[in-house]
Amino acid sequence: MPWESIKLNSGYYIPSIGFGTWTLGNGQGPVDQVEQALENGYNHIDTAQSYRNEGETGVALKESGLSRSDVFVTTKYSGTNGLDIPTSIKNSVNSLGVSYVDLYLVHSPRLAVPDIPTCWAQMEKVKEDGLAKSIGISNFGVQDMEILLASAKVKPAVNQILLHPYVYQRQKPILEYAAENGIIIEAYSALIPITKLPGGPLDKPLNDIAAKFGATPEQVLLAWTKAKGAVVVTTSSKKTRLQGYLAAGDIDLSPEDIAAIDAAGALGEKKVNMKTVLKRVVVGAIACTAVFGACNFFGISMM
Repeated sequence: MPWESIKLNSGYYIPSIGFGTWTLGNGQGPVDQVEQALENGYNHIDTAQSYRNEGETGVALKESGLSRSDVFVTTKYSGTNGLDIPTSIKNSVNSLGVSYVDLYLVHSPRLAVPDIPTCWAQMEKVKEDGLAKSIGISNFGVQDMEILLASAKVKPAVNQILLHPYVYQRQKPILEYAAENGIIIEAYSALIPITKLPGGPLDKPLNDIAAKFGATPEQVLLAWTKAKGAVVVTTSSKKTRLQGYLAAGDIDLSPEDIAAIDAAGALGEKKVNMKTVLKRVVVGAIACTAVFGACNFFGISMM
C-alpha cells in the first residue's frame, strides 16, 4: 500500500492518510462525502466535536457496511457548549454510533482548563475507560507539550497541526520535539499553498516536480508532507481528487525535490509574514488616524 500505516506509541497503528470532515458542515452532504471516501479506499475518518457532523459521520460509517475494525475513527474534544471531557467523549461515541474511537484529541491547548496537566489526566481516564484506544493533542506548541509531558502517565500518540511548506519553518520545532518524544505529527490543510495562496514561490517547483512525475501539484504537496513523516488529513468532494490523493502515496520525492520545496516554502513564509506585519501596521495607522480625528472633532488634546 502506498500510504502505509504508522505505529503509534500506544501500540496501535494509524493509517497515514485520512479523510477530514472539518469543512463539510452538517446534513446529508457530509454523509455522502464520508461514504464516498470510504468507498474509494479511505479507512481513516477525522472529525471533531466542533465540526458538528459526528452524527453524520456515524450514519456514513453504519451505511458503509464496514466492520468497526476496518475504519480508524478520530474525533476531538473541542469544549463545545462548555461540556467537559468525560461528558464530551460519551456524547461523541454515541453520536458516531461506536463504542470507542481509535484516537481522541484535545483540539487546542486553550481548551486545557484549568490547566494542561488536569486536562490530560482526564484524557488518560478516557483511554483507561476504553472509550479511546489512543489519545493525543492538536495545535499544541513545544512549550505546551513540555508542560504536558512533565506530568503525563501516558504520552500523546499524535499532535495534529497545520503543516504545509509556507509554515514549515515555523512548525519545524514542533516536528522535532515530537520526533524526540515519539509523538506522531498529523498534518491538516497541507494543500493551502495551492487552494488559498496560489501565485507564490512554491508554484514553480511544484509544477516542475509534478511534470517530472506525471502528477499534479496537489499530489506533490501531499508527497512532501508524507516525506516529513506526517500523517495527512485532507478532504475533497470530488471522487477523482480523492483517488489522486491516494495515488500521491506512490510518489517518492528525491532529497533535491524536498529541498527545493523547503526553500520555496521558506521564501513564501517570509512574504506571508511581511504581508501580515504590513496589514497590522496599516490597521494600526487607520485606528490612530480615527482616534486623532475623533479627538480633534471633540476638542480633546492628545499632547
